[in-house]
Amino acid sequence: MSLVKRVGLALAAPVLAFVVAGIVASLVLSITGDDVGGFWDVMFTWPAHRNIVSILNTTALLYLSGVAAAIGFRMNLFNIGVEGQYKIAGFAAAAFAGEAWLPGKLNTVAAIIVAMVVGALWAGIAGVLRVTRGVSEVISTIMLNAIAGSVITYIIFKIGVNNGNATNTKAMPEGTRVGTINLFKDSPTELYGLSLLAVVVGVGFWVLLNRTRFGFDLRAAGASESAAIASGVNVKKMIVIAMLLSGAVAGLVGLPTMFSDSFAYGSSFQTGLGFTGIAVALLGRNNPIGIAFGALIFAFLSEQATLLNILAGISPDIVSVTQGVIVLAVVIAYEVVRRYRVRLEQSEVAAQLADQSRATPQTEGVAS
Repeated sequence: MSLVKRVGLALAAPVLAFVVAGIVASLVLSITGDDVGGFWDVMFTWPAHRNIVSILNTTALLYLSGVAAAIGFRMNLFNIGVEGQYKIAGFAAAAFAGEAWLPGKLNTVAAIIVAMVVGALWAGIAGVLRVTRGVSEVISTIMLNAIAGSVITYIIFKIGVNNGNATNTKAMPEGTRVGTINLFKDSPTELYGLSLLAVVVGVGFWVLLNRTRFGFDLRAAGASESAAIASGVNVKKMIVIAMLLSGAVAGLVGLPTMFSDSFAYGSSFQTGLGFTGIAVALLGRNNPIGIAFGALIFAFLSEQATLLNILAGISPDIVSVTQGVIVLAVVIAYEVVRRYRVRLEQSEVAAQLADQSRATPQTEGVAS
């Protein structure tokens, strides 16, 4: 298959998904009597500098969440516990940082490590249950999400600080906080310093998948567990390690906002990123670069949603509808494109075999 065809097939699925999502969104707006033209005008309006920074901040958070989900997907594990993992990890990191047991940035580094360890251990519970008791990670991670919320609520009311409006962990000291990056001088919004963790995680994820034995085993076991076992891969061990890695990355999701903005865990802690990360991973096909594009698209849609009601009088809920349709459409589109690719490859192989069969008698005749 030529390079042009391969590129075209790679782009066909996401383009088809966005076209379908756009058509569905327009139909919903038409049915409800909203301004379809106003919706698209807002969606295609170039964001202001402050909005661009907000998009980048959200992209970083969604990228971390998407990679956490993708690690499980690569192993054929459906880790939908990213939500609970990053919540309990963020709480642990905030509680540790607030105690200021270590000086300055050393306290920051230790808190990040605490978040990764707690996230890994919380996800590891599901991995251990899967390999020892055969419990589906879907069931266990759903339950762990609920348990994480209850554990956080219980502990935070025991050790938290009541500021009148809410109960939070102790505010982390000034030296522990991570500064922001001023991308635009006229923008009051700045890039979170720990957003750069997304770049580090992205590079690490690519190296892990493509340059390590573990990454090869991960992809092999995800593609065919029986074939991986036959080739000597310890699949049970891989399941546990994959869940631990997924949880460790999930533990980073809430840190950029917390260390550069809220400086504590409480009612302002952003939720819902774990479930959105699953959609981002699906949209990006569990590929480090694809996930980046998926995170950017979802962040852009979320940011523009805040302008819909102001500029066009449209409920921002339509963006949620659009995001859901994109995920559904991209899954279907990729399957359609995959089947088309298989048929195309089969046709090319059949054509090559036919050419060889026609050429063989002539070759034999010359030889004789």
